[in-house]
Amino acid sequence: MVQSEYFSKLKNKDLFKPFGLIDGVWTESDRKETFAIENPSTGEIIANMPEMKKTETIKAVVAAEIAFKKWKNLTPKVRCSIVRKWHDLILDNIEDLALIMTLENGKPLSESKAEIVYASWFVDWFSEEGKRSYGKTIPSTQSDKRLLTIKQPIGVCALITPWNFPAAMITRKVAPAIVAGCTVIVKPAEQTPLSATALAHLANIAGIPKGVINILVSGDPTDIGEEICANPVIKKISFTGSTEVGKYLLKQAAGTVKKTSMELGGNAPLIIFNDANIDSAVEGAIASKYRNSGQTCVCANRIFVQSKVYDEFAKKLSDRVSKMKLGDGLNEGVDLGPLIDKPGLEKVSRHLEDAVSKGAEILIGGKQPPQGGLFFEPTVLKNVTKNMVLFREETFGPIAPLLKFEEEDEVIRLANDTNYGLAGYIYTQDINRAWLVAERLEFGMVAINAGIFSSELAPFGGVKESGLGREGGSEGLDEYLETKYMCIGGM
Repeated sequence: MVQSEYFSKLKNKDLFKPFGLIDGVWTESDRKETFAIENPSTGEIIANMPEMKKTETIKAVVAAEIAFKKWKNLTPKVRCSIVRKWHDLILDNIEDLALIMTLENGKPLSESKAEIVYASWFVDWFSEEGKRSYGKTIPSTQSDKRLLTIKQPIGVCALITPWNFPAAMITRKVAPAIVAGCTVIVKPAEQTPLSATALAHLANIAGIPKGVINILVSGDPTDIGEEICANPVIKKISFTGSTEVGKYLLKQAAGTVKKTSMELGGNAPLIIFNDANIDSAVEGAIASKYRNSGQTCVCANRIFVQSKVYDEFAKKLSDRVSKMKLGDGLNEGVDLGPLIDKPGLEKVSRHLEDAVSKGAEILIGGKQPPQGGLFFEPTVLKNVTKNMVLFREETFGPIAPLLKFEEEDEVIRLANDTNYGLAGYIYTQDINRAWLVAERLEFGMVAINAGIFSSELAPFGGVKESGLGREGGSEGLDEYLETKYMCIGGM
């Protein structure tokens, strides 16, 4: 069932878990069917995972429901102390977890290590924040009554995570859910389930009871998704992925009126004003645009540069990109790995061809390298206009399109001209401009003079068709709690 030679370098061999997890037991599918996990750098099969369907989903729901009755009654301090042990084990196994991630995701090993650290931060934060699920007292207008609120765990939660951050998106959802007292069923992306099962193994070792965390794996998640949406035991769905799938889940979840949080697609603008520190803006653009080969929901999808610095920025960005190394994420010095799959590669190619056909100029890149496969050169495009497909659609690849603008009002109008509203970026030395432009941008998050802004301390989420709800910060804990109002009369 497994191709174990790919994981021979693991110090902790127990982290390789090519199974699902239901009620604390590592399990195959009822039908003994499997699906293949491929290394996107080589195209080789590195493992086979059980193809789980509706029957396994129902078993996981039952296990989570039973576990919830006990888990919710532990004090927050006890739950958080167990989760803190999970955090420590994640840090103890950084090297192995990063290797697993690079093998199934393709991102450079340095990026994988950084993501494991980032993933641990959510567990750290919520192992403390879970003790602070405060209610409040409310001054009454009637002398014989006292009013107060308490917060209680919502119940069994279904968490659906993406392939681009296969560890951090697990911990960002699981940690707040379980410290709040909920139990969870995790459906990781079909391309990257091994990171999820490795983290779940460490959760088991930390002492998180059976049934609190369940993992369902599948190459075709349709059956799992339908059962998750229809099953009344599941009270909450948290999804990170495409807007198209998010809308489908929202429609299906409406039948049982589930609480939902959706972190969906983006079309992030990066705005560089004439007074910006250009060298800093170049580094910010590199960090935002090319991290994970441009396969992030918050990467700069449209780069707007004011006219006086447009040519300077274009040259400096192209020079910087020319020094980036493309290759297998396991090799030394690699900056960019492959795209995740063939549809992803085809989308990048389609966006590039459309832009060039409408007048865009390729400054660097623009093709597949000699090794072919799923690799695509980091690309910079000049003379991009709003009539090109990549202005409207999220590319999810290593193409940096540069658009020229003249005035502040013009660029704000262009930046907001999208159905998405996840993240935006501003580079300027004028604090007044930074503040006022940030207020006018229709995005849930805005970074000023920074290319990376995500933090476990702050709420992450978007507006418009980029989603509902927030993850991270105290808001991330509230997503898994219900507020109960209590009125005490006869005082």
